[in-house]
Amino acid sequence: MTNYHEPATELSEDTRDYIRALNSLKEEVEAVDWYRQRMDATGNKHLKKILEHNMKEEIEHAAMMLEWLRRNMDGWDEQLRTYLFTEKNILNIEEG
Repeated sequence: MTNYHEPATELSEDTRDYIRALNSLKEEVEAVDWYRQRMDATGNKHLKKILEHNMKEEIEHAAMMLEWLRRNMDGWDEQLRTYLFTEKNILNIEEG
């Protein structure tokens, strides 16, 4: 894996797993972006449907990775519980 900022031998197995999860999340979100752009760019309605399907699959994968991080890496649970599934102004939540 090339995304280490420190020597891999100095990282715990847990940290290496977090890096795997975070990189996977990044890749899934990038894929959502790519499929969305391709959907916008194509004029072919059948291709657009396939691209939309693929984009939704990537969103599912990203959500699964977020849930794994929430369950396994300190800090995620508290922050996700604070910000997700609320109708409050996102910028004002911390102040409340």
